[in-house]
Amino acid sequence: MKKLFIILAIVIAVAGALLWQRYGGLLRLYPAPVASPTIDISGLRVPDGFQLSVLRSGLMNARVLQKDTLGNFWVSQPSEGLVTLVEMENGEAVRAQPVFAGLRDPHGLAFDPDDQFLLYIGEEHRVSRVRVYSEDELVRLVDLPYGSGHHTRTIGIGPDDMLYVSVGSSCNVCNESDARRATIMRSAKDGGGAAVYAKGLRNAVFFTWRNDGKMFATEMGRDLLGDDIPPDEIDIIAQGENYGWPICYGKNIHDTEFDKNTYVRNPCMEPFETPSFIDIPAHSAPLGLAFIPANSAWPREYWNDLLVAYHGSWNRSVPTGYKIVRYDFDARGNYTGQVEDFMTGFLQPDGTVIGRPVDILVEPDGSAYVSDDYAGAIYKVEYRSGLSF
Repeated sequence: MKKLFIILAIVIAVAGALLWQRYGGLLRLYPAPVASPTIDISGLRVPDGFQLSVLRSGLMNARVLQKDTLGNFWVSQPSEGLVTLVEMENGEAVRAQPVFAGLRDPHGLAFDPDDQFLLYIGEEHRVSRVRVYSEDELVRLVDLPYGSGHHTRTIGIGPDDMLYVSVGSSCNVCNESDARRATIMRSAKDGGGAAVYAKGLRNAVFFTWRNDGKMFATEMGRDLLGDDIPPDEIDIIAQGENYGWPICYGKNIHDTEFDKNTYVRNPCMEPFETPSFIDIPAHSAPLGLAFIPANSAWPREYWNDLLVAYHGSWNRSVPTGYKIVRYDFDARGNYTGQVEDFMTGFLQPDGTVIGRPVDILVEPDGSAYVSDDYAGAIYKVEYRSGLSF
């Protein structure tokens, strides 16, 4: 028996060494997140004129944010199996109370525009809904594939009054056996008629709609092609389109490392595949995105712009991401090509990680709320005219 254990130990050690050699340090991980009741934000930076504060801390693995009609916040905590209510009084978060517990990786949250007390919750294996501030139980609406790979399910109700849910791939790169994987699905709000809306999206963790009805999504590219490819993406989502994964990425680039087939022409060119709208540096891990409304209390130069949270790399030799950036759009909704940092400091100069931004909730009053699943916090960023640091 002792010899057997020795042999097993040797096999495990050799396998680990081979993995490390094959993937060039892929297994390097950052310290596990710890939700602290007090958070030092002195290392975080926002532009002049904006003020940063901690709305609430102690929320382990805080991910998706929603604000209800009473002004309270709801936050999903997938690793804890919780959806938590953060109660507000006079602009302050006075208490945080888990309301739904024992869930399976709850992530997506969305309130029904036609009934502001009806909350939709996306778990790994299903979408349900429930009336908040009541004794009602969750009602299952849509069954989803689960069990491997990307497990977050983000949901939203579109301008067409339909329910959307993103379903990530089961792998880094592969041909899926379940056509619902690597897609955004759509159904009626009661779950009826659920079907694939757009495909070829490896992991479109977050999406949103602009005021003209266009749907935008962030997408994470595959791993194990090095530090600089493939790019992560911002895509404009349209019904029936194929965004390329697993054989294409970015601006119609063919992934020949995975797809060894020979083609007469590039299989990634339109009309077969839809290119990315904006390429993002590889491994930035883009998550939440939100447009800043025009005619709001935000500075005029911010109107119509897009804020995107870069969660940050985990397998790049030089870490990247760990910030919120601002993409500049003109008054007609055209991307100008300009991008600049909006909230930084989550990755300190010495390489210390103090946070990882996830979701962004923009308010017309010149404020934004940001969740951080590493520090377990919700931040408030607010514009104060004439303020400088």
